[in-house]
Amino acid sequence: MNAARPGRGDVVAVAVLLSLAVVAVVAAAVDVTATGWVAGAVRVLTVAAAVAGGGPVTAALLRRAGRPPQQAIEQPDEASEVLRGGAWIGVLERAAMSSTLLAGWPAGVPVVLAVKGLGRYPELRHPGASERFIIGTLASLLWAAAVTGTGMMLL
Repeated sequence: MNAARPGRGDVVAVAVLLSLAVVAVVAAAVDVTATGWVAGAVRVLTVAAAVAGGGPVTAALLRRAGRPPQQAIEQPDEASEVLRGGAWIGVLERAAMSSTLLAGWPAGVPVVLAVKGLGRYPELRHPGASERFIIGTLASLLWAAAVTGTGMMLL
């Protein structure tokens, strides 16, 4: 079995994950609390990092999920064609997730999930679409929660 070389997206995803780990360690080690305009900047940067970093991480995971690595790199599947607009929906869901957590309203998370699920429900009957939907949603939301948690350590 030939192992596929990591694609550019995979390298970006690993770099983003390592960057988050470094920020989390530094935030935990340094006893600094952001106040005033710095707290506002931390909030904005946290949402931006949740939105921007989640795309490469989710895409890399979806490329590998459920298919041999070489096929995952070379051939898009039917489910990715059915779930159109997924990248933009992912951007919006990560922004909403991060914002609700930063606002101290964790009850907003199920609202985001419900809106997304109801909007995608008709498309989830296609073969492979429901698995792709679940993997993409969980990867995206877990990324947003991890980044937001890291940002909240500075607040």
